[in-house]
Amino acid sequence: MVMDIAAIKRLLPHRYPFLLIDRVIELEPRRRIVAIKNVSVNEDFFNGHFPQRPVMPGVLIIESMAQASGLVMLTEEEHRGKIPFFTGIDNARFRRPVIPGDQLRIEIEVEKIRGNVGVVQGKALVDGEVAAEARLMFVLAD
Repeated sequence: MVMDIAAIKRLLPHRYPFLLIDRVIELEPRRRIVAIKNVSVNEDFFNGHFPQRPVMPGVLIIESMAQASGLVMLTEEEHRGKIPFFTGIDNARFRRPVIPGDQLRIEIEVEKIRGNVGVVQGKALVDGEVAAEARLMFVLAD
C-alpha cells in the first residue's frame, strides 16, 4: 500500500510543523512500513540547529519513526481516529547526521502488537546508510 500526504493526514493527527512523514512507499498492516521524509533547508528547526551547519535533531528523526509506527496501527479500521502516543525508546543510536537535501527512508518492523500497544524496531536511512535506529513503544488512545 502506498500513501500520499493527503492519505497520511487522514490517519495521523500531526500537522505542520510537526508532521514528519511525506509519503508511505510500502505498508503491510501490523507487520512493516517504509516511509519517506524529505528534509528541506526550509524546516523551522534548522533556524536554531544549527544556523552555520544545519543538522536535523536526533529527537525529530526518532519522532518520524514514531509517526510511521503509528501509521502501521492506524490503517486498521478499529484504530481509526485514535491518537498514537510514543511511550518508550530503547537502544537508540545515531550513526550519521541528517542534513538539508537528504531523503530520510524510515523502515519500521513490528515486533508485537497487543490491543492498543505496539513495539517496533525502527531504522532511518539516508542513501542506504543508517542514520539512526531504535526500538520504540507506543499506545493508541481515544
